[in-house]
Amino acid sequence: MARCFIHRVLCFIVGVMLTGHFSCFHFQLSVGDACAQINTDRVMQMGRHALYYEDYVLSIQRFSMVINARPYLAEPYFFRGLAKFYLEDYNGAEQDCNESILRNPYISNYYQLRALCRINQKRYGEAIDDYHKVLDIEPTSKASWHNLVLCHFELKEWERADSAADQMIRYWPKESEHYTIKAQVAVQRGDTTACLAWIDTALVRNAYDGEAWAMRAMISLGRGQYVQAETELDKAILQLPRVAGNYVNRALARYHQDNLRGAMADYDQAVELDPRNYIGHYNRGLLRAQVGDDNRAIEDFNFVLSVEPDNMMALFNRALMLDNTGDYRAAIRDISAVIAEYPEFWTGYQYRAAIRRKIGDTYGAERDEFKVLQARMNARAGVRQKTRHKTRKQSQRNIEDYNALVEADSQEPQHQYASAYRGRVQDQQVELSPQPIYVLSFHHMQSVTSRYVPYYKDVEQLNMEGVLTRAVYLTNQEPPLSETEVQAHFSSVADYTQRIERDASQPLLYLGRALDEYHVRDFEAALSDLDRCIALLPKSPLPYFVRAQVRCRQSEALGVQDDARQMTVKLGYDSALDDLKQALRLAPDMAYAWYGIGNIYMARHDYGQARQAYSKALAIDAHFPDAYYNRGLAYLLDGQLQPGLSDLSQAGEFGLYHAYNLIKRYSKNKGH
Repeated sequence: MARCFIHRVLCFIVGVMLTGHFSCFHFQLSVGDACAQINTDRVMQMGRHALYYEDYVLSIQRFSMVINARPYLAEPYFFRGLAKFYLEDYNGAEQDCNESILRNPYISNYYQLRALCRINQKRYGEAIDDYHKVLDIEPTSKASWHNLVLCHFELKEWERADSAADQMIRYWPKESEHYTIKAQVAVQRGDTTACLAWIDTALVRNAYDGEAWAMRAMISLGRGQYVQAETELDKAILQLPRVAGNYVNRALARYHQDNLRGAMADYDQAVELDPRNYIGHYNRGLLRAQVGDDNRAIEDFNFVLSVEPDNMMALFNRALMLDNTGDYRAAIRDISAVIAEYPEFWTGYQYRAAIRRKIGDTYGAERDEFKVLQARMNARAGVRQKTRHKTRKQSQRNIEDYNALVEADSQEPQHQYASAYRGRVQDQQVELSPQPIYVLSFHHMQSVTSRYVPYYKDVEQLNMEGVLTRAVYLTNQEPPLSETEVQAHFSSVADYTQRIERDASQPLLYLGRALDEYHVRDFEAALSDLDRCIALLPKSPLPYFVRAQVRCRQSEALGVQDDARQMTVKLGYDSALDDLKQALRLAPDMAYAWYGIGNIYMARHDYGQARQAYSKALAIDAHFPDAYYNRGLAYLLDGQLQPGLSDLSQAGEFGLYHAYNLIKRYSKNKGH
C-alpha cells in the first residue's frame, strides 16, 4: 500500500516548487580548465531543468553548488532532497528535508516530502506527525489528508482513519474516493453491510471509480458470487488496467466458472504487469499442469520456490511435472523433501512409489506402498481423512490442498498506484500524454518494439562533415545522463570554447557547443550559441530546429503556476513555433518540424491545429508512429472517438504498443 502515497503529492510538489525564485548571488563554477562566474538564479534554473528531465545526478550537483555557496537557503536542500527521493535515497532525502525545515519551518512541501521519505522507510507514525504539520499550515491539502488516512491504515488505527475520512468527506463531499476509504475501514472492522453501502455511495458519485468496483468484486468473491464478481472486475480493469491484482482476482472468478482459458489469460496479464506476482505464478502453474503444459508449469513453480524455498505444495507440484517430463530422480528428490516435512502425506508416498517403479527401485516402491496400505486400513477403522478444497488462502498450508488455487489472504483491493513510481515528475496525465517532441541529441534510447528509425538527410550530412565531436541523433527518447556523461559534456563545452577562440567564424562549432549545453540543461547558454550559429548560417534548417527544441524544453520545465510565468511560457512556445516555421520554409520536407508544431499546439490545448500539423507530418512520412499516436490523442481529447481510435491503431501497428491500452480503454466507452 505504501507505494500509492507517492503519486498523490509529487505533482503538487513539483508543480509549485520547480517554478520557485531564488536570491541572486555569484560563485565560481569550474568547467574543465575554464572558470566562469555564474549567477545563482541561473544555476538554480539549470538544476530545476535537470530535475524535471530526470537528470538527477546533474541536478544534485547543481543544488550542492548552491548549498556550498549559500548554506542558509532552504530551497536548494529541498530540491536536492527531491532528486535523492527519485533515486530512492530516502534517508538522504529526509536529511535534506530536515535542513530545509530547520531554515524555514513554514513551507508545507518540505513536510510532505519528508513524510513520503518516512513512509518508504515504513516509519508511518513519524509520517503522520509530518502530515499534521502540513494540515496546520494548509488545512485543505487533499493529498495530505489522503496519505494521513493510509498511514493510519498501515498502523491499523481504524478509528483515526475513519475520523480522517469523515473530515475529507466534509471538505470534498462530491469525490468518490473518500467514500471508498470509508468502505475500506468498514471491511477492516468486518462490517460488510456498511462497506457495500459506502461503495454504492462512491459509485453514485463516480460510476467509473475502479477501486470501488474492485472492492465490490472482492466482496462478491467472498460470497461465492463469481459471475457478478467477474462483471465488477471487468469494470475495475477498464478503469485500472495496470493493476495486476485485479487480473488475479478475475482469473479466480473465471476459474470457479470453469473458464480455464480466460483464467489463464488473466494470470498471463498479471505476471506481465508484475513479474514477481506470487499468486499469478503459482496458479498459472496449476492451470498449465491441468492442460498438459508441463515444462512451462515447472518454470512457474521454479519461480515460486525461488521466492519461498520452503513452499512444500509448490515443491510437490513441481515433482509431478518432473515426473511427467521424465526427470524421475529430480521428482523423487522433491517428493522426499515434502514427505520429510509431512510424514503423513500418503498421496506423496503413492506418487513416489509409482516413480520408483519406473526407475526399477522395487524395494523402495514396496515400502511406500506399504505406508499407503496402512493409511487405507486406518481409514476403514474410522480415522478421519483431510478434506481437499478447490481453492485455499495463501497462508493456509494444508498439503492435501496442493492442487488448490491460491487466494490472497486479505480482501483489501490493490490501490491504483500499486506499481512502482516511474520517476517522471512531469507526467501528470500519463494515460493521455502525447509522445515527446523529436530533438537533435547526442544520446538516444533504442525502442525494443518500434520498427521506426527517425531519419533526415540534413542530420546525416551534419554527421558526415565531422565538425561535431560525436554523432547526433533524431530522437524523442532521451535517457538520463550518468555523472561520467555529464562531465564529458562539460569537457566538450570547454573544447568547443577553445576551438571557437581559434576560429569564431565556424557556425557548426556554436551548434555543437549549444547541444552540449542543452544536455547539461544550460538553456540560456545554448540559446545564445544558437543565435550566433543562425547569424553565421541563416539558410540551414537545423539551427532553427535545435533552437526550437531548447525553447520547448525550457517552456516545459518552467510550468504555468502564475500569470507572469504563464506569459513567459507562452512567449517561449511562440518563439519555438516561429523557429519551426522558419525551418519548414528552408526545408519543407522536414516532418519532424511539423510534428514539433503539433506538440506545441497540444500543449496549448488547440487540438484542431495540432491535428492539422500532425497530418502534414504524416503526408511527408506515412510511417511516422508518434504522429499517428499524438493525432489520435488530439481526436480523443476533442471528443472524436472513432478517428482517434483509428490513429491509435495505426500507431500500434508501427510499434507503439502502449497505444493498444488506450484503444482497449476508450473503445469500451463508446456506449457511455
